Amino acid sequence: MADPRISALILARDEATNLPGCVQSLSWADEVVVVVDRASRDQTRTIAERMADVVALRTFDDFAGQRNFALNLATGDWVFAIDSDERATPALADEVRRVTSDPDGGHHGYRVPIRSVILGRPFAFSGTQHDRPLRLFRRTAGRWVGAVHETVALDGSAGELGSALQHRTIPDMQTFLRKLNEYTTLEAIKLEREGRPPRATDLTLRPVLTFLKLYLGKQGFRDGREGFVFCALSGLSVAVRHWKQRERLRVGAGGAAT
Repeated sequence: MADPRISALILARDEATNLPGCVQSLSWADEVVVVVDRASRDQTRTIAERMADVVALRTFDDFAGQRNFALNLATGDWVFAIDSDERATPALADEVRRVTSDPDGGHHGYRVPIRSVILGRPFAFSGTQHDRPLRLFRRTAGRWVGAVHETVALDGSAGELGSALQHRTIPDMQTFLRKLNEYTTLEAIKLEREGRPPRATDLTLRPVLTFLKLYLGKQGFRDGREGFVFCALSGLSVAVRHWKQRERLRVGAGGAAT
């Protein structure tokens, strides 16, 4: 009996620097599908067309929509979702092949640990130690849900792999602030659509609690100066997204945002 086919799914926008290394780390996959955001301004599309098996352009609406679009293009029995700034190690590739080929395996999906490098430092705390998203699942057993921090709604049980994805994210402060701006805008839109009313504590208490949770509760202090900056900006992002929500509500009510 032939081994199940595996489709690797990648979303990409302005990822000309990261995309080649990501695709190269997926040489073991039977199919590589790349969905390129139409707003991408660099050579991402050209690189994807040269290196991937399936490439499609799509206007971004939300992350779940992008990932499900890629899922619909896949033909493998299993799908493996990976971001452009992530790398699948040989150990992870071997484990993926092993669990998907096991006829006695009872799981329909698997969570994958992520080891992140943030601001040039390998992180082991600050909450990153709990990053185990569901990235591998049977193609017909799951769909993504969630506009910003999307997750897989899996029809079946999930196991966990021991080998990790290598994640080189946020290499510098400029990238950190750009991502903070992009994500907080998406989060503010989500809050507005959900009809959640703003609260005073969103701007005062919750940012502080988020920082304390990450820096003390998740031991971010053990990640050095980079850990402090990461936890502090994570707390700030809470205030930023709720301020943006207030601005959107004022504009929607006919007032001028300030």
